[in-house]
Amino acid sequence: MTALPLRHHPVRVLFVFVAAVVVTAVVGSLFSVSAGEEYLGLRRPDWAPPAWLFGPVWTVLYGLIALSGWLAWRRGASRGELALFGVQLVLNALWTPLFFGLGWYGVAFAEIVVLWLAIVAVVVVFWWRSRAAALLLVPYLAWVSFAGALNVSIAVLN
Repeated sequence: MTALPLRHHPVRVLFVFVAAVVVTAVVGSLFSVSAGEEYLGLRRPDWAPPAWLFGPVWTVLYGLIALSGWLAWRRGASRGELALFGVQLVLNALWTPLFFGLGWYGVAFAEIVVLWLAIVAVVVVFWWRSRAAALLLVPYLAWVSFAGALNVSIAVLN
């Protein structure tokens, strides 16, 4: 008996999306081991959230991101659409090393703008495949918008 191609195993494909998001999170976390202390040492705007909030928010967002990709795949997302999804994951992973690892707040802000544009592009292409997949990315887009504002504020204050 031969195994069916990956595209015929929705649970396995869901695992692939979850794994891709976990890799993204792990790459970011490698550069954020001391991020909580570093974040607290920065001059921040009054509206900046407490350091403890980032972990739970990103955990939920990463779950939504994985589910979104999987739903789009289930609805026939093309290789190009899934590649765009992958690009935004790479951009997501790059921000933490730029901001916390290197302390390049201005460059990190420029990168988060590109990430924001990539997320918008994914939302648009997913909308035509699965409105649910697109809508699952809206909280992510909102958080990245907020993070961009926080990033630029920290860049100005520091």
